[in-house]
Amino acid sequence: MAKTRCAWCGNDPLYVEYHDTEWGVPVYDDEKLFEFLILETFQAGLSWITVLRKRENFRKAFDNFDYKKIAKYDENKYEALLQDAGIIRNKLKIRATISNAQNFMVIQKEFGSFSKYIWNFTNGKPIKNDCKSLSEVPATTELSDQLSKDLKKRGFKFVGSTVIYAHMQATGMVNDHTTECFRYHEV
Repeated sequence: MAKTRCAWCGNDPLYVEYHDTEWGVPVYDDEKLFEFLILETFQAGLSWITVLRKRENFRKAFDNFDYKKIAKYDENKYEALLQDAGIIRNKLKIRATISNAQNFMVIQKEFGSFSKYIWNFTNGKPIKNDCKSLSEVPATTELSDQLSKDLKKRGFKFVGSTVIYAHMQATGMVNDHTTECFRYHEV
């Protein structure tokens, strides 16, 4: 018998794999949280599958998502990234990734980890929504509005409420698997 999944993942094997193994699983690791922050930044205005297909290229281009290295990128590295056809070559998003890495470390210093900072918005545990269909899943919430506003205040770029809500979904801060999806109860 076929598994019932969230409608958004369709039949694309990459999407199905991502849905079945990563999406909505709570992430407390700073490195992984930063990886998703980069990917969500580049996804802004594009489809998630576009970013997923380029994920390994991003991993290579951005030093395995090492925020400490990214925070030190100079103009030469920035220019090299603009020439990298394997990634999404958006000047503003590349600049944002560099400055976001710097701000990420400021938050780590202040809170002990980025994970402590971000999970504090949900009191350290996932919010389990009860959406029966894709049409019930929100694009933003009051909480994503608050988190977005706070990140912007701290100097982050490309962290609008929609991007942040997608980040919250991807990293399991909210469980937006629809109730008929086999992953709903697993995560």
